[in-house]
Amino acid sequence: MNQTRRFTAIVAVMLLGFAGLSFVESRDHGKDFEIAKNMEIFSNLYKEINTYYVDEVEPGKLMRTGIDAMLESLDPYTNYISESQIQGFRLILGGKHSGIGADTKDVNGKITVTMAYEGFPADKAGVQTGDIIKSVDGKSTAGKSSEDIDDILKGSPGTSVELVLERPGTAKEIKVSILRDEVKVPNVPYSGMVSDGVGYLNLTTFTQDAGKNVSDAVKALKKEDAGLKGVIVDLRGNGGGLLREAINVCNVFVPKGEEVVVTRGKVKDWDRSFRTLNAPVDEDIPVVVLIDNGSASASEIVSGVIQDLDRGVLLGQRSYGKGLVQNTRDVGYNSKVKLTTAKYYIPSGRCIQSVSYKDGEPVDVPDSKRGAFKTRNGRKVLDGGGVKPDKMLMDEGLSNVLEGLNKEHLIFRYATEYKQKNQKIADVKSFKFTNYDDFVNFVAKESFSFESGTETMLKELAEKSKDDGYYDLVQSDIQSIRGKILENKKNDLRKYQKEITGAIEKEIVGRYYYKKGQIEIGLRNDNEIKEAISLFNNPAEYKKLLKN
Repeated sequence: MNQTRRFTAIVAVMLLGFAGLSFVESRDHGKDFEIAKNMEIFSNLYKEINTYYVDEVEPGKLMRTGIDAMLESLDPYTNYISESQIQGFRLILGGKHSGIGADTKDVNGKITVTMAYEGFPADKAGVQTGDIIKSVDGKSTAGKSSEDIDDILKGSPGTSVELVLERPGTAKEIKVSILRDEVKVPNVPYSGMVSDGVGYLNLTTFTQDAGKNVSDAVKALKKEDAGLKGVIVDLRGNGGGLLREAINVCNVFVPKGEEVVVTRGKVKDWDRSFRTLNAPVDEDIPVVVLIDNGSASASEIVSGVIQDLDRGVLLGQRSYGKGLVQNTRDVGYNSKVKLTTAKYYIPSGRCIQSVSYKDGEPVDVPDSKRGAFKTRNGRKVLDGGGVKPDKMLMDEGLSNVLEGLNKEHLIFRYATEYKQKNQKIADVKSFKFTNYDDFVNFVAKESFSFESGTETMLKELAEKSKDDGYYDLVQSDIQSIRGKILENKKNDLRKYQKEITGAIEKEIVGRYYYKKGQIEIGLRNDNEIKEAISLFNNPAEYKKLLKN
């Protein structure tokens, strides 16, 4: 028996064995025959492809395609995790992995360090944000993706990896040897005072110890200012994490013994009620929670609980809408499947899960189709489609010119050049970028161009008019509009100077003060932070929002 036939036989035995196992585990015996039949069809289909397909097939790749297609038909959160992806999965769960402590990205075709985390191996070895990785352990990075390089850089603590770096502004290549270690990414990278009597903390993910770290941050804020008027909890862009840590974060502001989440699924023995277990840090201090459409899962549990118990005010935009609970199951050979096993329900009894998906994204649910529930004070709240803030704020988004600058990595590259010319800058609170003309000249040398949303629509209009036979009629109008747009675009770097300067300051500060510094300086021009501060300074409005 040749190797491919032997592999086919093994796969067939495994698949049929799995089908047999379903007779033991399945609670719906009426489906057992369908499971066994379809698993046998799948096995036979693979055998035919493996034996007779014109080209050689890669068993692992072919099976992965089938697995992914099957799981994609369920929901966006049910995923197969192969052995090679386990390190990344552990990072999601625990906020830690073994490696060098640096993020990379393909910047204009070169694998570039986009963040070297403070105090971790890469940083200690002198690796800087903006460095280009030319080779890893003597092997060129040319043609490799940043994901490929990240996988290579991860490894067991105590093992070493050799990098050859190109540093913009430096003629010689830099060789470094880095000893891998456990890397734990902080889930509360910044907390501090943002105004007289107003504290702020940023929670980026619900990994291990998120509750403890939020608790410690609030205690530190109370210690720093005995007259603390309120705390801003920033959950914008926080995609969630561990359910138990969501409960622990709630417990910072909610009394012991309060039921905050109930989970219900197909396996009734797994249904659970979760209550807070500890005395809160402060159950009376005013709280404002910032959310946006990137706040999901555990973020929605925390913000939803705060809203349902009328414990604080939510500001921002409607959250993502993920009311599902995932668990992992071992499926052999050091791989796992992460699958949705339940929905969660917050104190009002609502589930914020979006009812349907399109292209893996939640479909907006109109309020008329959402169930009504009541908060503890009797305020009306709705289920499905995410958590709606108590005070909705417009998402300002980015200007087209700033999106274009980011797409071409021009601000990132300028900050790298700036760091080579300036070894020190002022502290975060004092730093201001004042040489905007230098940035404009830098952009001019790079032949920067970007396409606005209007230009994209004009291009589509031109194509459609050609299809419909009207192009000759509208051609001159389209060209006239395009000319006016181009003329105005020349001034966009000046028109949006304040917004672009803020982005430059954030990127530059990250080179000297790491992630913590980036968050701190980003608060300077954050209108939602200003809105939260205003709310704390107006107790009557704060209380009114919790009653209406």
